[in-house]
Order: sequence, then C-alpha cells, then structure tokens
Amino acid sequence: MNIRFEKNTAPKEKPQDNTLGFGKIFTDHMFMMNYDPENGWHDARIVPFQNISLHPAATVLHYGSEIFEGLKAYRRADGGIQLFRPLENIRRMNNSAERLCLPQIPEKDALEALTTFVRTEAEWTPHSEGTSLYLRPFMFGNDESLGVHTVHHALFVIIASPVGSYYAEGINPVRIMIEDEDVRAVRGGTGYAKCGGNYAASNRAGERAAQKGYSQVLWLDGVERKYIEEVGAMNVMFLIGDEVVTPKLTGSILPGITRKSCIEILQKEGYKVSERLLSVEELSNAMKDGTLKEAWGCGTAAVVSPIGELLYKDQKYIVNGGKIGKLTQHLYDTLTGIQWGKTADPYGWIYKL
Repeated sequence: MNIRFEKNTAPKEKPQDNTLGFGKIFTDHMFMMNYDPENGWHDARIVPFQNISLHPAATVLHYGSEIFEGLKAYRRADGGIQLFRPLENIRRMNNSAERLCLPQIPEKDALEALTTFVRTEAEWTPHSEGTSLYLRPFMFGNDESLGVHTVHHALFVIIASPVGSYYAEGINPVRIMIEDEDVRAVRGGTGYAKCGGNYAASNRAGERAAQKGYSQVLWLDGVERKYIEEVGAMNVMFLIGDEVVTPKLTGSILPGITRKSCIEILQKEGYKVSERLLSVEELSNAMKDGTLKEAWGCGTAAVVSPIGELLYKDQKYIVNGGKIGKLTQHLYDTLTGIQWGKTADPYGWIYKL
C-alpha cells in the first residue's frame, strides 16, 4: 500500500508525562483513507492533524454508520515501541464493519496503516511508567444522501493521543452501579460491534450513576434484565469461590481483547474459568454470603480495574474490603508487564515496531 505523507510544518510542543490524562491531547498527524465502489480503498495518507469536513447529509450524521477501535503503543525500557495484539483489533473492526454494512479493510493494509502511523508519531509515545500512546482507528459512512441504504462511501481515520491512567483513581478500586432500568444492547443487535450508538445508549444511565458517585454502570441483558453483561467501557469478571466467571459472549457483549487475554492467562495458569450466563441474583447472593472474593473490569483503556463496591437496588456491597484482590493485581501486573516489555511474552502477543 502506498501511503502519502504530508508533514506538519507547525508541530506542537510535547506535553509532560504527568499532565496527560486520557484522550485530551492529540499528536501532530492523522492517517486517512477513502473508500468508494469504483476504487475500493484508496488515497492512503498521513496528514497534519485537522478537522474533518462533512456534507450535512453525510450518512454518519443521520444513521450512525460509524465504528471504532482502541489500542495502545507502549514504550519499552530500551526505547523501542511495541503494540499488543493489533491483529485482534483489526479483525474485531472488520466484524463491526460487517454488522454495520461498512467496507472491510484487508488485514495487511490495516496493519501497515497502523504501524506506519505509529512510526510517524513515535516521538509522541511517552516514557513514564503507566503511560502509552492511545490509538483510535475509526470508520464512518459519508455518502451525501438522505436515503437509508448500505454505505457506498466511507472514510477510515487513525488518530493518536498520549495518555496516562484512564481512571483518576488509577489502579485503586472503583465503584460500580448495576443498572436495572435502561439497557445497552440486545442479542441480534449491535452489542458485539464497537460502534458509537452502543455508547450513546449508555450515557443516560452513566449520568445517573455519576450523580450517585459511581464510576460506571454494570449492564444487565436487554431481554430479561436478569443476566450480567458488561461494564460501560469494559468487560467484567468475578472470582466466586474458586471459579472465575465472566459473562458468555451471546452477541450483545463486546468481545474484548483484554478479556480474551485474561482468560488465556488464567487458563494457562490452571484457574477454573467459566464463560457462562451469570444472573444478577447469583451475583447478589455471592455478595451477601461472601463467596464473591474479587471483581474487576478489563479493557484496553484501563487494562484491569478492580471493583471495590457494587450498588444494586440501593443496596451497597463492598468487594474484598474495598481493596484490590491478589488475582486482580496479578492479572494487571502480568498484562502490563507484557505490554510494556518488562516481562517475557510467552503468548506471542507483542508486535514490535
């Protein structure tokens, strides 16, 4: 793939690592590529970071034809940069594209776009422990027509942001509210796709949770409102007795790459891991009788986030004394050790640039 490069002649000053936050600062360049039926994917380019101009009738503005991904580039101690399982993100993005009738990108081309862009913005990858360069590939339909139809014209973009911790609390346990009114997704819908509509649908409950002092919402299934699904921006896992339980992928849950990695680590180390339906009643009973030992969310942004408190129907439950559990800490240390190149990668997950 030929990628045209236009250098930013007015580069920004790099921020200090201790001022990063999450997703508020952006690098000097962005990757863009267009799609139409006549030419397929074409005009791949890395250009100065800029606003995107859209026709007022663009498909994305009216019918939500949009998908995205999230992954990170990590700075190793030797100064090199590496990615964590980038092909998993590319494959998931193509699955999302298929669901929303957006054009898929050949894996080879998507990987080349991603790695070329990261190399271009290499100086923006921070050095401090716990920091990284967050990468946001996204795609949207931009047909200039108000008719409802399969997308014929699309734009693929990658932007990057140097980031610190996703949560202000860092690795400290977060407080989560179990939502039993609104629903995020249903089987047969777009729950397994990473698209903006899923997140827009979660905002109302998320705002209610924030007003009560909770970081995120834990969703129940959209049909019976009985089974645990996922946290707003993460998959979720529970240590109940000696069993690690995570909700089964039924089509309404995002198939998380960090989730998949946690499962593979736990299975390799001999833990009992069950991907199954977990009712809120079973979880509530486990919280009441003390068999719920640990709970954590897992996702690219936060990696592993311990849950210290759950709220369900105005009843508060403290998990593991409100402290991070040994298994949660172990997963965080194992994943971040591999991601930042501090420990060996026995799984072949790392892609070095």
